Amino acid sequence: MTTAYQSFPNRLRADLLAGKRLIGCWCSLANPITTEVLGVAGFDWVLLDGEHSPNDVTTFIPQLMALKDSPSAPVVRPSWNNAVEIKRLLDAGFYNFLIPFIESADEARRAVAATRYPPQGIRGVSVAQRSNRYGTVPGYLAGINEQICVMAQIESREGLAAVAEIAAVDGIDCVFIGPSDLAAGLGHLGNAAHPEVQAAIASVIDAARAYSKAVGILAPVEADARRYMEMGVSFVGVGSDLGVFRGATQALRDRYLA
Repeated sequence: MTTAYQSFPNRLRADLLAGKRLIGCWCSLANPITTEVLGVAGFDWVLLDGEHSPNDVTTFIPQLMALKDSPSAPVVRPSWNNAVEIKRLLDAGFYNFLIPFIESADEARRAVAATRYPPQGIRGVSVAQRSNRYGTVPGYLAGINEQICVMAQIESREGLAAVAEIAAVDGIDCVFIGPSDLAAGLGHLGNAAHPEVQAAIASVIDAARAYSKAVGILAPVEADARRYMEMGVSFVGVGSDLGVFRGATQALRDRYLA
């Protein structure tokens, strides 16, 4: 029997597993209006950041509402690989998760388990929450496990060393590279272009593809983004709302006050 959520699958996850190139934008301003503007722009996905931005569930929900009629799929990055926080974000309505600082296969399995109802995982059950339209979606409990997308972020020496084991974990749909933290972990703080960092990035791409997993990265410099796409990265963040706003406002100021 087909459930409601199997009838309307998570498009982003399906496209990711099919190997499609998906271009997105980071969203850090914690404001539903700027998030809505990003949605109007029509990126494949918009990541709402809870790790390095002043966001929590109460600020995420208005941004999800702002993206409701957008072609952009919402992705969330929680502050940490925390089952309680992930549970709240699931109930708020997120399907797509980027879990930061994964350093082992065990941590990857914990992240996946946090997003699944038993017996596949440990997600707590609320029969009426925003994700199932407050209890009005038939088949939600039976079908939702198959629709959740989990991406593991590799951004440390330990994560780099364990990337093959992480990529092999069932339920990890994408291995995502954090260039800035990876550079810092390798002793090259602020220099993701260092040859050692670039070699590490290439090794993550190779390890993930060996397990037929998608690879993602944040690359706000166009030349970097295009090079990574040529290397096989398919899930690419090409900028951020904060970066676009800062760059445009500074450029406007310089035209008149330089």
